[in-house]
Amino acid sequence: MNKRVLHTLEYDKIIQKLTDKTVSKMGKEVSHKLTPYTKIDTIKEKQQETSEAVSMIFKRGSLPLGGIKDIRSALKRLEIGGTLSILELMHIGECLRVCKNVKTYSKATNKNDSIDNTRLITLFEEIDPLGVLYKEIHRCIISEEEIADDASQALYTIRKETARTHDKIKQSLHKIINASSSKTMLQDALITIRNDRYCVPIKQEYRHSFKGMIHDQSASGSTLFIEPIAVVELNNKLKQLETNEKNEIQKILQKLSNFACEHVIVLKSNSNLLTQLDFTFAKAELSIALNATEPIYDGDNYIHIKKARHPLLETSTVVPIDIQLGKSFKTLMITGPNTGGKTVTLKTIGLLTLMGQSGLHIPAFDQSHLTVFDDVFADIGDEQSIEQSLSTFSSHMVNIINILKEATSQSLVLFDELGAGTDPTEGAALAMSILETLRSRGSMTAATTHYSELKVYALSTDNVENACCEFDVQTLKPTYKLLIGIPGKSNAFAISKRLGLPDSIIDDAKELLEHKAVQFEDLITDLEVSKKTVIIEKEKAEQYRKEAEILKDKVSKQKEKLNNQRDKLLRNARDEAYTIVRQAKDDADQIIKRMNKMMKHSATYDHKSLEGERSKLRDKLTDLEQQMSYQPKPKVKTKQPAKIAVGDTIFVHTFNQKGTVLSPPNNKGELQVQLGIMKTSVHLSNISAMKEEKSNLSKPKQVENGKTSFSKAYAISPEVDVRGSTVEEAIGHIDKYLDDAYLSHLPQITVIHGKGTGTLRAAIHTFLKKVKYVKSYRLGSFGEGDSGVTIVFFK
Repeated sequence: MNKRVLHTLEYDKIIQKLTDKTVSKMGKEVSHKLTPYTKIDTIKEKQQETSEAVSMIFKRGSLPLGGIKDIRSALKRLEIGGTLSILELMHIGECLRVCKNVKTYSKATNKNDSIDNTRLITLFEEIDPLGVLYKEIHRCIISEEEIADDASQALYTIRKETARTHDKIKQSLHKIINASSSKTMLQDALITIRNDRYCVPIKQEYRHSFKGMIHDQSASGSTLFIEPIAVVELNNKLKQLETNEKNEIQKILQKLSNFACEHVIVLKSNSNLLTQLDFTFAKAELSIALNATEPIYDGDNYIHIKKARHPLLETSTVVPIDIQLGKSFKTLMITGPNTGGKTVTLKTIGLLTLMGQSGLHIPAFDQSHLTVFDDVFADIGDEQSIEQSLSTFSSHMVNIINILKEATSQSLVLFDELGAGTDPTEGAALAMSILETLRSRGSMTAATTHYSELKVYALSTDNVENACCEFDVQTLKPTYKLLIGIPGKSNAFAISKRLGLPDSIIDDAKELLEHKAVQFEDLITDLEVSKKTVIIEKEKAEQYRKEAEILKDKVSKQKEKLNNQRDKLLRNARDEAYTIVRQAKDDADQIIKRMNKMMKHSATYDHKSLEGERSKLRDKLTDLEQQMSYQPKPKVKTKQPAKIAVGDTIFVHTFNQKGTVLSPPNNKGELQVQLGIMKTSVHLSNISAMKEEKSNLSKPKQVENGKTSFSKAYAISPEVDVRGSTVEEAIGHIDKYLDDAYLSHLPQITVIHGKGTGTLRAAIHTFLKKVKYVKSYRLGSFGEGDSGVTIVFFK
């Protein structure tokens, strides 16, 4: 891949973004060297790695690479038998710690968090944390400048002896400075260190009276720092102990280095694996930042990018475009006014191609197609400051000549303002000849232009297609949308008129144009309007289709929910009926047994007849039990509606449910109906008027077991909404509702009071504490309404 195009299409800026996502120095080096691949199998592998890393980040978060160090130089020293420093060994220990964290990261924490790929898991499995080496380094080394006392027995002994020697020296010096004979000679009663030896400050005039070795004097010369003769031996011993400590530390470092050298191959492999993972997860982080997706490479030689976005433009302002090239045409001629987005379109095509072939995801919709090119060429001189200032015609032509020498049937070629910078007639002729040369080779080409001759060339030549960047003449602003299939207008007259140029000048300019040119521009305008209309209608149709799919899915789920609720009610009814029959049967058996027992003592009763009656009674009860095991659907009393009005209650046969009319029937006989939480359209032929039934809510019915049954028990709602009510209104409403809910045997209910200032919630909680049949209550959790609702449980 030629280096010039990487800079022209701003690929280097994408690489910088990628480099910023890496953690390690090694990962940054790999990212900085990344260039597009040209083999489709390699590209697919790299794309798959990026996708797998994205999936892992979404499941488990970012890869824990914090603290990773560059240990390559240390490993080279180990290979030649060198001894590593404390810092180098610490870096190896840090890398092993990162290996352990990465290894833990790769292991699934639950069944839904498993790695469903083979490429990344292979890298994770090859990492060896070398636990024994890590523990030994961690045990011996405390910091970059300190070795632990227990790194070896000898070091422990030396440091312990050093501490005792320090104490002895200090004790001796304290005796000297506290002695009455020395106080007059001391400049200050303190202990100091000069040349790594303990000294005391003595006045100049007592230099011959105080026995010891002079190590330093003050700037004025009035004070001498003398090592007392009593501590000279102890200071000598201390210096020897320091030497012994350094020698022992060197032995420890040598031992650790030898231990690490035994695992140098594994250490080098770990470093390479961490570098590769750092690079791969950096690609994934960039994909997430750009809201990018994996492009499809299926071997077909075409480009179809859906809702492509230039990755270097602001996400909030960039306008997505659909790009097609290579399937039904291999040359795309893009026209339109300046600042309309033509150059950005070219760069988007080229840059996304380079990103895809580098194993990077592209900022576009899913299922976008790319193809593999052996090279990409671009001759772009921007006036919009996207890259640089305009080049001269000569420099453009030099670049074009080089492109024509190297472009093949597997190349992508991009031209910005092809043929510009010279006489328009000659420039247009050159441009057509260049495009025809590339077309004959089979190269995939996209070019921008203002020349009408090139628009005609695209209209009249096979395998060449026009496109335009849409421009709103009313607002003088480009929409940046790419319309493939029609040529664009430069809109010079319209823009000039909008900016205030006199009509007379514009009319004179139009007269100077050839009649055919005017007709051609008018044709372009008509095509643009027609294309825009078709696109708008297509987008509306797609939106309606998606809404219909969503509505269909909602209806299906609601229907399934209703069926489940109905089946549950039927099962509960059967269970209750079975319990009643079973109890009645047992009671009857007990009664008859007692009667038989009583009859044994009386000869006047016919025992066989009595036993026969008992059998008949049991048979009847058995038949009743069988009948109760199935309950047919209740027949709803219906009649054909004579007149439909909004608010009427009707029965919808297709849903087997009551509903409320929301709108009168239209000319097709369809009307809107509310079915619970669902709104739907039904035909008049599928509905019937409901026969009003008198309510029995006010008259409780006594049953044999002494319990009271209310008809409202089957219609009571499990929640009550008091938002917007005053405290008095809410408490009164909740008081009545709790009675109904408790008599309906609801296990719990929900009170919706909203969040607000919390006054209403506090008043409701105070009231609930006083209700005897309330077992407990709590605020709603996440998904239930949080602190805006209270869940109440009955005893």
